[in-house]
This record gives sequence, structure tokens and C-alpha cells, in this order.
Amino acid sequence: MFLRSTNRSKNGRDHRYFSIVENHRLPGSQTVQRTVLYLGEIHDQQQASWRKTLEALDEEEQHYTIMSLFPDDRELPADALDRVQVKLSGLEVRRPRVFGNCWLACELWHPLRLDEFWQQRLPEAREAVSWEKVLRLLVVNRLLDPGREFHLHRQWFVDSAMDELLGADFAVAEKDRLYRCLDRILEHQQELFVWLKQKWADLFQADFEVLLYDLTSTYCEGEMEQNPKAKRGYSRDQRPDGLQLVMALVVTPDGFPLA
Repeated sequence: MFLRSTNRSKNGRDHRYFSIVENHRLPGSQTVQRTVLYLGEIHDQQQASWRKTLEALDEEEQHYTIMSLFPDDRELPADALDRVQVKLSGLEVRRPRVFGNCWLACELWHPLRLDEFWQQRLPEAREAVSWEKVLRLLVVNRLLDPGREFHLHRQWFVDSAMDELLGADFAVAEKDRLYRCLDRILEHQQELFVWLKQKWADLFQADFEVLLYDLTSTYCEGEMEQNPKAKRGYSRDQRPDGLQLVMALVVTPDGFPLA
């Protein structure tokens, strides 16, 4: 990815627009450019709109200094202190990662006090990574980009900022660790429903006097010898040849699941 500037003349004035562009390779070795993000106009007469500041750390003095950044093809204002010219054509965006929605999902974890709930039931023991962090990763992924744990392991974790938010490296997203975490939480399912019911009542004044109940089913491949709940019956999926599981969900009128 790279930063591109475009000049346009309008009503006798020169306007400059910026956007982030990436190269996209097509079949047949052809390459096209795609605009990822449009940044808008930068006016010469309005220095505040194109003057950017950052905190630069002086490693020798160990203190931060406010630096003013300017494009390299523009004249530096005389009143600007600690001026630095930036060659925009040399700027690149490398490894962009999703952060905002991941941060918000992690923040929702704390009002429900799920960290407290799971730390009591998933002790760390000698594990290199906290099980509570592994579970938080699974929950955030299921909330934002529901899919298989293998996709979380191979792709989603790398494309997100969950390593920074959890304070953990790639070990938290190891495939076997994700599956083992799911096995560990199964026995606490009913306790979790009770815990969430109380938290929803405290935070959202959830009403449990009227409940909604619905059924759905899914068919199974194979003999399902280790699952006695899988049986034959009417198939909504038009698969009477396969064993089925019927699932029921109980929710409040506001959509809070109970069982």
C-alpha cells in the first residue's frame, strides 16, 4: 500500500487530495490499483488541516518531543517548530490490522464480569497461556467474524489486533489450544446461563416474565454412534436418510438467550 496525492484545479485554485492505494494482482500477471481509504483534501491556506504532529522519542535524552510533519514538496512555515519534511511517495501501510471492533468487544467482556467468572473456573495451572484469554479470543471472533476455529488460527488472529489487546503472542491462537478450551467450558454451561441472567438483569433491566421458544434441527453425517441424541425423524433439510439433532432456544423478548 502507498499514499497517493492528486491535484485538481477548481475555480482558479489548486486543490490537493490524498488517498491510500494498494496494488492488486489479477490473473495473467496484470496489476491494478485499488483505493483503500480516501483521506480528503489538504489546503495550503489551512495549515492545520495538513500539518500533522506526532510524539517522537529521543532515545538518547529519553523524552518525547512534538514534531510537525509537512509534505516534502511544500515550503515549511516560518513559525513551525521542530519541523520535519516527509516524502509522501515513500510512505507505505504495512500489515494493517482490525482494532476498533476488537477493542469494543473486549471492553464488553468486563461489564459482564466474565473475566471474574472464568478465572475462577479455568485456573491457569502450568499453562503457558491463560485459558480466560483463549476463551476471550474465541468469543470476540464469534461475535465479529463467526466461523471455524481453524480459520481463527490460520487467518483471523493475524489480521486482528487481538495479540495487543490480550497481551499474548500467537500461542493464544494455537489450533489445539482453541479446541481444548471449548472442551473445558462445556461443564460450566449452566452456571454461565445463571451468571449472565443476573448480569443482564442488573445492566439492562431485562424482563424474564415473557419468554420466547423456538426449535430448529440439523442433520448429521455418519452413524453418530457416540451421540445418543441423534435420531431419525421429520427433516426440515430434506434429508430423511440422516440422523438429526433438534435444538431449542429460549430467549427474552429483547433477545437475551437463557437456555
